[in-house]
Amino acid sequence: MTRPCIVRDLGRMSYSEALSIQESIAGERKLGQGTDHLLFVEHPHVVTIGRNGLESNVLASPELLREKNVELYESNRGGDVTYHGPGQIVAYPVMDLREWKRDVGAFVRAIEQTLIDTLGEFGVEAFRVPGLTGVWTGAGDHKAKIAAIGVHLSRWVSTHGWALNVTTDLRYFDYIVPCGLRKSVTSMERRGVAADPEDVKLALARHFGRLFDFEMLTERRAEMPELTGAMK
Repeated sequence: MTRPCIVRDLGRMSYSEALSIQESIAGERKLGQGTDHLLFVEHPHVVTIGRNGLESNVLASPELLREKNVELYESNRGGDVTYHGPGQIVAYPVMDLREWKRDVGAFVRAIEQTLIDTLGEFGVEAFRVPGLTGVWTGAGDHKAKIAAIGVHLSRWVSTHGWALNVTTDLRYFDYIVPCGLRKSVTSMERRGVAADPEDVKLALARHFGRLFDFEMLTERRAEMPELTGAMK
């Protein structure tokens, strides 16, 4: 049986503002109220440190970050240090896993599969790397991370989510050790794919709904076209 999930595009919004919206929805879901959401957002330049993160993985000085207008934010999500910024599709599934599977590993794997299937639609062959969280593409010396994942669960309700590099300025990753790994990062644009971000969001929402058994319902906003196919 499918369950409803509201797709909401927040547009460009600061990390703290988006977190406040997530926490409000999550608070309702913990009480068995409200509806699961998939939030899309694009953040201004921000480096976030997860609850397992090391400050030493932020390579740029506070002065340089301020000069480049990059905010530094300590987050309660899982994972280490990551970067968010323009040209990146960030998605936050705020959902009650008690109504799906009480399995954190399955939750993360399904998010990875959502990204893998979406990228495949746009001609980007993506895959998992054993022992690492996230989604990768390329081969050999050209293997690089294209999407990062960091989630938080409280009473089985999720916040935070994933970041997919579409047209991201990858130079900003030079300021950090992404996810604590000294490995390359890439983007859809770097892989030669000129994708409309709105089309990518539609594909992400469709695959997310399929993998999590959701009926995806679009919030009526000009920023996001009406979903088609399995979504209403």
